[in-house]
Amino acid sequence: MPAGGVRPRRHAAALGSLVLAALTAGACSGADPAARRCRIVPPPAAGAAPVFPASRWGCVERPEALGWSRSGLAAVRRFSEEAGAAAVVVVHRGVVVAEWGEVDQPVNVRSARKSLLNALYGIHAGAGRVRLDATLAELAIDDHPPLTAAERRARLTDLLTSRSGIYHPAAYEHPKNRRRRPPRGSHPPGTFFYYNNWDFNALGTILARAAGADLFADFERRVARPLGMEDWDRSLMSYRREEVSEHPAYLFRISARDLARFGLLYLRDGVWRGRRILPPGWVEASTRAHLAVPGEDAHYGYLWWVVPADGAGAVPERYFYADGAGSQYLWVLPERDLVVAHLTDTDYLPVKTVLGLAMDDEKAWELLAMVVEAGPPSDDRRLRPRSPAAGAPGSAR
Repeated sequence: MPAGGVRPRRHAAALGSLVLAALTAGACSGADPAARRCRIVPPPAAGAAPVFPASRWGCVERPEALGWSRSGLAAVRRFSEEAGAAAVVVVHRGVVVAEWGEVDQPVNVRSARKSLLNALYGIHAGAGRVRLDATLAELAIDDHPPLTAAERRARLTDLLTSRSGIYHPAAYEHPKNRRRRPPRGSHPPGTFFYYNNWDFNALGTILARAAGADLFADFERRVARPLGMEDWDRSLMSYRREEVSEHPAYLFRISARDLARFGLLYLRDGVWRGRRILPPGWVEASTRAHLAVPGEDAHYGYLWWVVPADGAGAVPERYFYADGAGSQYLWVLPERDLVVAHLTDTDYLPVKTVLGLAMDDEKAWELLAMVVEAGPPSDDRRLRPRSPAAGAPGSAR
């Protein structure tokens, strides 16, 4: 597995009593009600019609009305600020029950970009612009140095599940990944999982060709605008091009509150405010455990990490998540109607890692467990405590 589980800048916890005062004033209010980034809404009733944000997120003034512990959320906030999280957004039943940090600040989400790309694949596959069983030869995909005939037999589904068998140098590849990369030709397509930036970068090239549009422009048109992402700015997106490959990496900068919208889209099976954004069945197909990952609690779907029910995950139910280096996470817990977005500032990440200023992935997973503990149970099963020896699912990206 590729490494890169690195960390964020550390936010000072110097506000102390002001932080606690803000929490006791309301989950989303902050110290100054005039500075609210969300609008106060009534708590959605259990079993009510699905709730979505409008131009701004709706938030509840009293998270207790939805079964949340105010003191539990306060403890999560203190923990996250001490650990170095930049922004956290907790969404339950379609409304924000807690948020803190720079939730409106777009940051590089690192490998969570792959789950963002999944949405475009669903849209274009549903429209017939891409075939998931198409081979790279059929798609006229190559590289320099060229791919072999065997490598070009890899299908799109092989790339979506990171088992193409193509161990070509790739742009935006972590040095540890370069050292771990298997030899070319060592595994046929579709037979071996290796978390491979070549696959993910080539997927961007394939999609841009199929759409006939710039990848970020396409995402803006088909995802960011329909979801009403408040902080989306296409000028912040960029490509990382390197001489080792003709396929660039595509770097998304997304805010925590906009990433939470993306998670809610998947929680709602690809439907947003009555409009179907993703084709029927795409979320289920993408977040199904297509293969177990050796050495990990998590399985892999189509560009999403998946933890099966009653596995070794942070909760006993099935859930799925996007994961990027530096503790960039988007967790989606369907049985709890819960989305948690957790971001850090990953600029200058290698330097921060060397200086010990990057967040520990285990801290992020501990935060998720604390969030779940602070919320209402999904059923009568108790939250499973994590074993420190087990490691976080997918902790090295």
